[in-house]
Amino acid sequence: MPVKPTEREEEYFVRIEQEMQKRREEQRKKQASSEQREKLRELHFMKCPKCGTDLIEIDFKGIKIDECSSCRGMWLDAGECDALAKIEKPVLERLFKVFKK
Repeated sequence: MPVKPTEREEEYFVRIEQEMQKRREEQRKKQASSEQREKLRELHFMKCPKCGTDLIEIDFKGIKIDECSSCRGMWLDAGECDALAKIEKPVLERLFKVFKK
C-alpha cells in the first residue's frame, strides 16, 4: 500500500520544484541575452557610430585608432585616450593635425 506524503513533504517538493523552475528560467534569460548581445555585436562591430560605414584600424605610435573609411571620423577604444595623453606634446600636435584633415 502506497504511503501518502505529509503536508510538509508536499510543501518541500513544491518548493524544490519552484526553485528548479526559477533556475531554468534564469538560465534561459542568460542564454537569450548573450545571443542578443552577439547579434548586436555582429551588426555594429567595427562600424562608424556616425555614418555606419566600416572602420579601419590605423596604427599611430603603437596605438590602434579606428578610422571611418567614409566620413574619416576617428574613434578611440578604452584606454587609447589615456595612451595618447602620455605621448609627448609635439607628437600630440602632429596627431591632432592628422585629425583636422
